[in-house]
Amino acid sequence: MSKVRFGLIGYGAWGAFHAGAIAKTVDAELVAIAARSAESQAAARAAHPGVEIVGDYRELLARNDLDVVDVVTPSYLHCEIGCGVLASGKHLLLEKPMAVTVAECDQLRAAADAAGKTIAIGHELRMSSLWGRVKEIIDAGGVGTPLYALVELSRKPYRLGAGGWRYDISRVGNWILEEPIHFFDLARWYLAAVGEPTHVYARANSRQPDHPELQDNFSAIMHFPQGAYAVVTQTLAAFEHHQTVKVTGTKGAVWAGWSGALDRTLHPTHFLKHFDGETVHDVRIERNSGEVFELEDEMAMMVDVVRTGRTPRATAMDGRWSVGMCNAAAESVERGAVVSLEGLRV
Repeated sequence: MSKVRFGLIGYGAWGAFHAGAIAKTVDAELVAIAARSAESQAAARAAHPGVEIVGDYRELLARNDLDVVDVVTPSYLHCEIGCGVLASGKHLLLEKPMAVTVAECDQLRAAADAAGKTIAIGHELRMSSLWGRVKEIIDAGGVGTPLYALVELSRKPYRLGAGGWRYDISRVGNWILEEPIHFFDLARWYLAAVGEPTHVYARANSRQPDHPELQDNFSAIMHFPQGAYAVVTQTLAAFEHHQTVKVTGTKGAVWAGWSGALDRTLHPTHFLKHFDGETVHDVRIERNSGEVFELEDEMAMMVDVVRTGRTPRATAMDGRWSVGMCNAAAESVERGAVVSLEGLRV
């Protein structure tokens, strides 16, 4: 069987990890990379000899030897480039956030429908041996009906991103779309048994008085049916990278944690405990967990999606919900009020 042929748009710090993950994936072939700066192009050539390197992503989209294009660019470009990928007749793997507004997410969905192609969103935590195992325990009834979820992150400040885009709110949309979006997605995923979230209330502040829009400290409460709720909370004013998940239900609980010097460390520590209502079990995680490992699993998933037509782990609708929840939380911070999520239902 022939390999699934990948193009990659964006070769910054995270784009380089994407390229490496594609190159490692059985039955995947990295054919072409589009990178804007001469420095990024040179780095891509050095790391991936034999792969075509171009400066304009439109040159990549004009090729007829690609099955799927992986887009790893600043958030404000996702809709424009993603729609171009789909219009060129290729499947799309799109880094989170899917876009910076729900309206842009809907443009992408319409483009996918018109082209008959699939969008997969890079919520790679769904691929995790650790965070995915939490979902398996919940779905197997291990906590009963889930009623409460906490997803918490304490970490060092963000990297600037190419050209400082991550610290430019006009290009990033809002910082809730940067990393808390993963945690909104996990909370919705974990509490799926009780239905879609209905409302959100959020608070945030900044350690930078001259940049109040860059909200380092952020917390939100998401309301779900049946009285269930989730807390999503993050600080960027700390150190290293430490994530915690707790889920409790009508008969049990799960507690999981992950720690590393960086989010992309290859040697993290992690644990998972499951309380079945009577006994606490230490759950063994057979495969290492972390962004780099999950990215490799994501590429293998994309190969399967292209070959079989199976649904990706995070769909365009999942991406739309994540963007909508984050933007509703940003509105809640601004207004100091509970914001309805009813408009996200389609």
